[in-house]
Amino acid sequence: MTSYKLSFAGAGRVAGALCTALHSAGHTIIRIVSQSPSEGWRLATECKASWSKDLNFSEPTDIIIVAVPDNSLEAVLSAIRCSPDTLVVHTAGSIGLDVFPENFRNRGVFYPLQTFSKERIIDFNELPFLLEASDDQSKHILENLALSVNGRVHFVDPDRRRKIHLAAVFVCNFTNHMFTIGQEIASGAGVPFELFAPLINETVAKALINGPYESQTGPAVRNDRNTIAKHMELLSLSPDIQKLYHDVTQSILQHHKIC
Repeated sequence: MTSYKLSFAGAGRVAGALCTALHSAGHTIIRIVSQSPSEGWRLATECKASWSKDLNFSEPTDIIIVAVPDNSLEAVLSAIRCSPDTLVVHTAGSIGLDVFPENFRNRGVFYPLQTFSKERIIDFNELPFLLEASDDQSKHILENLALSVNGRVHFVDPDRRRKIHLAAVFVCNFTNHMFTIGQEIASGAGVPFELFAPLINETVAKALINGPYESQTGPAVRNDRNTIAKHMELLSLSPDIQKLYHDVTQSILQHHKIC
């Protein structure tokens, strides 16, 4: 395996998970740049790197991974100073290579298709990496980097990656919001959310094995208007959630062509 010298701009959830995994895979972490001293120092210490607020990367660095919020990505990239030979990549799923300043000769996207949180350790084995590169050499480097943590490599163009990112919002972020609402309703009945663990696990397993469309169950797909009406009545004191229930029910009816 080729070992690279890496630096990070950012020390949040994505940067932390990537930095830890790549360090464990044998790569050398040179510097962590973060505006948060506590987060930057912690990550730098874990990965035997230095920490700085300065985006001037003067040390020899093969790859700079920019893992910052999408709305600050352009400003951070514009402030980076590094060798023209350095490969600079970002981790945003919905942004392409056009965000990079023209002075960056070697550019790329290193987008891991996963949700990250500080309290959980991510298993990178078979994790999809959606990659894009400005040139063949950068493409080769990013492929090696993903493979070094046993990831699955997918080179995709910006349009496909944006659609994949949108799909990820539905299957991850929106689903988790539904969990949140379900937890609130269950809490009102004095029921712990852990009660739903077998149901959640079986729902995900069926969707992956049989496909989500074929696995749809519930009152909407059965066209059980009586149950739907009772649910709407139960939600009468929560107009926002009632509207959400109505809209999702209508979406299921339309998807399954139920009159």
